[in-house]
Amino acid sequence: MGNFKKYIVLWLSQSISQLGSSMTAFALVLWVYEQTHSTLSVSLISFCNYVPYILTSIFIGSFIDSHRKKSVMLVADSIAAMTSLFTLGFLIAGNLAVWHIYIVNMIVGVSTAFQQPASSVAIAKIVPKNKLSNVSGMNSFSGNLVIVFSPMLAAMLFSVGDLPLILLFDLFSFAVAFCVLLFLIRIPERLTKGKFKSPFAEIMFGFHFLKTEKGILYIMLTMAVINFFSRLTYENILSPMILARSSENNIVLGIVNACMGIGGIVGGLLVSMKRESRKKASMIYVSAALSFLLGDLTMAVGRNVFFWSFAALAASLPLPFIMAGQNLILYKKIPENIQGRVFAVRNAVQYSTIPFGILLGGYLSDYVFEPFMCSNSDIVTLLGKIVGIGAGSGMAVMFLCTGICGFVMSIFSLFCKEIQKLNDC
Repeated sequence: MGNFKKYIVLWLSQSISQLGSSMTAFALVLWVYEQTHSTLSVSLISFCNYVPYILTSIFIGSFIDSHRKKSVMLVADSIAAMTSLFTLGFLIAGNLAVWHIYIVNMIVGVSTAFQQPASSVAIAKIVPKNKLSNVSGMNSFSGNLVIVFSPMLAAMLFSVGDLPLILLFDLFSFAVAFCVLLFLIRIPERLTKGKFKSPFAEIMFGFHFLKTEKGILYIMLTMAVINFFSRLTYENILSPMILARSSENNIVLGIVNACMGIGGIVGGLLVSMKRESRKKASMIYVSAALSFLLGDLTMAVGRNVFFWSFAALAASLPLPFIMAGQNLILYKKIPENIQGRVFAVRNAVQYSTIPFGILLGGYLSDYVFEPFMCSNSDIVTLLGKIVGIGAGSGMAVMFLCTGICGFVMSIFSLFCKEIQKLNDC
C-alpha cells in the first residue's frame, strides 16, 4: 500500500475518533448546562481546554522533534481516552461534578498540545510533497463534516442512552484509530536531540528561527489577531444572537449552524481537488478578508434566516484555504529536523488570543453592547438603521465591528512585504 493510501486509512480512522471526541465535547456542554444553567460555566469548558494547550505548546517543541511522532500520538490519544473513561466511571458511580469536567478539559488540552504538532510533522513524512495541499483540504472536509453531524448524533444518543452511551462511542472510536495507527502506519523518523540548558532556551531557539524567517513570524502574529476577532463573536455570540433575533427559534439556529459546517465542507473539497496555489500567502489573507467581509458583515446586517445562512456559508467556506496556504508555507520553509519546535511555537502564538476572545466576547455582549443598544444615544439610532434594533442588536454591532476590523487586518497583512515574499516559496 502506497504512503498516500496509508494516509487515507489513517485520515479515516482519525476522523472517526474526532467524531467521537466532538460528540463527547458537545454532550458535556449539554450536561454542564443542565447542571448549572449558566453560560459562563459553558464558556469555562473551552477556556480550561485552550489555556493548558497554549501554555504546554510553548515548551514541547524540542520534545516533539526528539521523539518518535507515532509514539507521541499514541500516548497523547491514550491520555485523552483515559479522561473519557474517568468521566464514564464517575458518572456511573453518581459522583461526576462540573469541576471534574474542567479538569478533564485541562488534561485534554495538554494532550492535544502534544498530539497536534506531532501529527503535523508526521503528515509531512508520510504524504508526498505534491499531495500536501490535498491533505489540508481533506482535513478541513472531515473536520467540518464532524462539526455538522456530531451535534445531531450526540443529541440523538443523548436522548437514547444519555452521556454514558456517547462516552462509550468515544472510547470505541479511539480504539479504532489507535489500532490503525499502531499496526498499519509506519512513520519514517529522523530524530534530532537538542541540547538546551532550560525550557526557555528551547523556546528561544524556535523564536530565533522565526527571526530569520520574518514572513512566517508575521503570519503567526497576524493570524493571532485574526483568530481573536473571529472568536470574539462566533464562539459565544453567534448562537445567542440568532436566538434573540429569531424569537428563540431553534430550527433557525440549527439551519445556520448547518450552513456553517456545509461551507467548511465545500471549502475543504475545493482545496483537496485544486492544484497547489502559486500565491500561497495571498491565498491566506484574501480568504480571510472575504470571510470577514461576506460573513461577519452579512451576519451583522441580516434580519432573517436567508441572510444568516448565506453569511454562515460565506464565513466558513474560505477557512480551508487559509489553513492550506499556511501549512504549505510552513512545510516548505521549515527544515524537517525543527518542524516540531516551530509548529509548537505556531500553535502557542496563533491560538494564544482565542481564550481571551471567548471570555471578552461574552462580557462585551452582556455588559457593553446589548445595554448600549438599549440607550437613547444618537449613535444607537444610526447603528439601528444598519443592524436593526431590539434584542440581539448589540451582538449584531459586535459582528459589524469584527467584520470591519478583521477585513482591515487581512488587507493590511496581504500587503506586508515580508509576507508577500512567501508567495514564491
